[in-house]
Amino acid sequence: MDIFDKYAPLLERFQAATSGGKNPFGVCLEDIYSATEAKVDGRRTILLGTNNYLGLTFNEDCIAAATEMLKSHGTGTTGSRIANGSYAEHEALEKSIAEYLNRKSAIVFSTGYQANFGVIVGLAGPKDVIFLDADSHASIYDGCKLSGATLIRFRHNDTEDLDKRMSRFADFEGCKLVVTEGLYSMLGDTAPLKEFVEVKKKHGGWLLVDEAHSFGMYGDHGRGAAEHYGVEKDVDFVAGTFSKSLGAIGGFGASDHPMFDVLRFASRPYMFTASPSPASIASVHAALDCMRKDPSLRTRIWENARHLFHGLKDAGFEVISELSPIVAVRMPDEATAVAFWNRLLENGIYVNLAVPPGTPKGVCLMRCSVSSAHEARQIDEAIDAFVRTRSEVFSDEEMAATAS
Repeated sequence: MDIFDKYAPLLERFQAATSGGKNPFGVCLEDIYSATEAKVDGRRTILLGTNNYLGLTFNEDCIAAATEMLKSHGTGTTGSRIANGSYAEHEALEKSIAEYLNRKSAIVFSTGYQANFGVIVGLAGPKDVIFLDADSHASIYDGCKLSGATLIRFRHNDTEDLDKRMSRFADFEGCKLVVTEGLYSMLGDTAPLKEFVEVKKKHGGWLLVDEAHSFGMYGDHGRGAAEHYGVEKDVDFVAGTFSKSLGAIGGFGASDHPMFDVLRFASRPYMFTASPSPASIASVHAALDCMRKDPSLRTRIWENARHLFHGLKDAGFEVISELSPIVAVRMPDEATAVAFWNRLLENGIYVNLAVPPGTPKGVCLMRCSVSSAHEARQIDEAIDAFVRTRSEVFSDEEMAATAS
């Protein structure tokens, strides 16, 4: 037996996905022109699937801050903070994040994945139970597994199911941690946080919200879904990433709990990973200032979200996402989705091909994410390309079914 034999079914699916032309999971951006355009296969291509929500990857202040820090502090830290110490910039960013979120404490992680991973591993242990929304991100699942806690999944965004499952642990002696996302990345739907807060209070639990895709866009100040729904004080722990709205790499955890900083020597993903590079920290700090000072960033992304959402719906596409910066168009099956994605890329539009098991309920999607940096003409070009691609990929019968 070969050590890779176990991946035979996965390889078969990958070969089917790449048989139509390009590898949808390994597109090469040969040159980056801006936050919204790049060269792919020698063609100028509109980027509509990068999660660059606020378009800050080319922000002059962010680039200048990163460049200056690179020159003055070098390329990396070469070790974890618990071993090599913290740079003053790490601590300054943590203070700024805590202030921005109105939290007493924040901890910076090296990636968004590790933020979820590290916070969950630090909070929950073998004597605890985690109630997890079934559609949660892989980083959350992996954190739950490593924690050793009893894992109970509840149906996606289903308050009654959460309540029922927590009721079964009424006499449980350990802690009860509810974990959900603020905004889900595939269908752009938000968690019913008000209702979840009521349930966790009823059963004496704790609530962790991953704001990775909602941070910077939701709430009057961009603090995320918890701010949007007015329940920030009732959300015990927040996790997030720097790789979406903040346009860099890294992540954070934050809380008002007076013991939250214990995670610095209780969470292995934090303790044993090299700390974020000085340039990345400086870029994030500048991006956070941009978010704070420029509310037009949020205004523009919601304008672009409405433009694409309604434009595709009016063109007859089955948009199954809620109105959000994530716009998901349903495809009839995986083979059609692969063909559509390839042809759409040839027509100058890059989106995400999303297929099971990475999608809820087994749907196949063209998953788009808009940016504050997109111009109205680019959104129009994308809608036109979707329409043109449909005529090139769908049969007459499928076209008629779509139109009806």
